[in-house]
Amino acid sequence: MADTRLDRWEPLLERLMAAVPYLLLAISTALSWLTDDRPWTYHLVTLGLAALAAAWIRVMIPRHPAVYVAGLVILIAVLCTRGIWFAGFFSFTGYLHSWQLLNGKWRFAGVAATAAISITTYNGGLPEPTPAGILTHVLFTAAIVAVVSLFSFFGEVTAERSTERKKMVARLEEAMRENAGLHAQLLVQAREAGVLDERQRMAGEIHDTLAQGLTGIITQLQAAVRAEADPSAWRRHIDNAVQLARESLAEARRSVHAVGPGPLEAAPLPDALAEIATGWSELNGVRVEVTTTGTVRALHPEVEASLLRIAQEALANIAKHAGASRVGVTLSYMEDVITLDVRDDGAGFDPARALDGGGFGLASMRKRVTRLAGRFEIESEPGAGTAISAAIPAILKEPSEERSKETFKETPSA
Repeated sequence: MADTRLDRWEPLLERLMAAVPYLLLAISTALSWLTDDRPWTYHLVTLGLAALAAAWIRVMIPRHPAVYVAGLVILIAVLCTRGIWFAGFFSFTGYLHSWQLLNGKWRFAGVAATAAISITTYNGGLPEPTPAGILTHVLFTAAIVAVVSLFSFFGEVTAERSTERKKMVARLEEAMRENAGLHAQLLVQAREAGVLDERQRMAGEIHDTLAQGLTGIITQLQAAVRAEADPSAWRRHIDNAVQLARESLAEARRSVHAVGPGPLEAAPLPDALAEIATGWSELNGVRVEVTTTGTVRALHPEVEASLLRIAQEALANIAKHAGASRVGVTLSYMEDVITLDVRDDGAGFDPARALDGGGFGLASMRKRVTRLAGRFEIESEPGAGTAISAAIPAILKEPSEERSKETFKETPSA
């Protein structure tokens, strides 16, 4: 509000300062006419000189400042001979314009010349040719020069600060415009990053739930086809396929709502990991040994969910590619790190070629670990089995952080 008021006042002040010389000239002329009893012809001459002074101010200011000030001082001297009122009022124009339009020592010269003319007019002429008279004349002139210079200097400082303020306001407005543009750009980038992150999350969750579940269902159905001659084996494979479909559907729903894996809802991480390993072992006929070391403690849900998904993906890869007869899963709670190691005695592979080939499972596991500032390693070679290791900072679960209690109803099978 204050800045707006000042912005309105500054142009008005500039117009008033431009009108001041004419106003002082008109006042001096009017007072001279009213207080002097001389013939009207005398006043007409004075009026003509005043008109000449007004024209001089109007025409010469923007063209030649030095010539203008010199002519102005001469006109002030001439008008002061016509009446003392010109020394009392119009002479201020000489002070004002000398300081505004001249530079350096010429400022003081213009102000001193105007002051000397005013003092001479007030004294009724030149001082007496005595040391006291001359000294008094000089002291009065010097005092006027000092006072005018002091106030003019203060005005100049104020004007410079006003100019600096305008420049600062302009810079701030430009910075605000730039910040607004950057803010809009950051919002767009954040929105795009959020969309990309959500897509990557959904891709990983779909791979870890639907893709693995469908793979298991296909495996069980193929086994059921091969076991048509054995009704009990056929029934077992069909039941396994139905159970996998139900579990995959529930996990898919949880993934859509960004809720942690189902096994972690009812059990701590070691138990949930053992439950998954047991179920995988029953489906694939491969013995799994699960070991937990260290002091078990509740960790951040994201840490536990990532380790569980990595274990699921590792077991799914073993079932699809390794042809292993034995699998070992080790969960190690350390002071500031928790590690998950999954080993098998299967066919093995070349990790470099597998990662370069764009395998989504390995890439998904690595992304889950690196997103939590962890370390992911693969050790494998053809014919020598595979070992994967994921190490993640052991971020403790906050006391106020509760697991989601939301439940998902399964839709009935068709």
